[in-house]
Amino acid sequence: MHPQNFIRRIMKVLVTGCNGQLGHEMRNILEKEMPGKTIYTDINELDLTDGDAVKSFVEKNEITHIVNCAAYTAVDRAEEDKALCHQINVDAVRNLANAASATGAKVVHISTDYVFDGKAYRPYSESDKVNPMSHYGTTKRQGETALIALAPDSVIVRTAWLYSPYGNNFVKTMIRLGRERKELRVVVDQIGSPTYAADLAAAVYKIIESHQWVPGIYHFTNSGVASWYDFTKAIHRIAGVTDCKVIPIPTEDYPTAASRPFYSVLNTHRLRTTYNVEIPYWVDSLEKCIARLKEEESNN
Repeated sequence: MHPQNFIRRIMKVLVTGCNGQLGHEMRNILEKEMPGKTIYTDINELDLTDGDAVKSFVEKNEITHIVNCAAYTAVDRAEEDKALCHQINVDAVRNLANAASATGAKVVHISTDYVFDGKAYRPYSESDKVNPMSHYGTTKRQGETALIALAPDSVIVRTAWLYSPYGNNFVKTMIRLGRERKELRVVVDQIGSPTYAADLAAAVYKIIESHQWVPGIYHFTNSGVASWYDFTKAIHRIAGVTDCKVIPIPTEDYPTAASRPFYSVLNTHRLRTTYNVEIPYWVDSLEKCIARLKEEESNN
């Protein structure tokens, strides 16, 4: 038997946070590529903040790989809801790390551009100094350090500006508001790379099915950069929203509870070269996502 086929035959993958954007897209890929080799959980199936339950679940189900898509991502609400944010972004990750350490399971954990302060003028590499500016970003960094300390064989993938056909996200919100309103005011001085969750899921799959396992921190976003204003204009153009005027505004005109990084562009070179991951251009991926949304609308 080919070694790669043997590895895939004995793999058992746990996907946590399966009801979120990335969790949905991981299910779409893994049910096709690894049928019968995956388990999907969210809070109703497994409470990640219960360390004993997590360890027992991983042991009982003979899990070989954990893809942690679970996270507290309500950035502004996190400034008040600090305890719950910490439980999900730090304590839960620590519990998964302990379970992995005890069983030998490998972990792919999803993190964020919010670990940086956004004051750079070139794409952030994995080795750049972190300096989170919000409670959300702080807890995500604490989750990273806990995982590295307890399960150093893990892979951490930082991403940014995630969207998909599932759940609540910027793309779906801008389409809805564009249809409801004659005018939208959108921030123009925050720069990042819109990232299609299906592309991130494909990258994570490439990591877990690779014949090599190279632990450490990696960055994944779609290629190219945009402001939130640019992103909105592209969303409306592709979605056919024509009756809404989009007005660019500075961050100071749209105050939020949590500070946002002004510059969130991530350098993806390490992931591309280590795991041979292809990274599509953000506009091409946005077109694919909106095509899926239009198909869903026509079927309903």
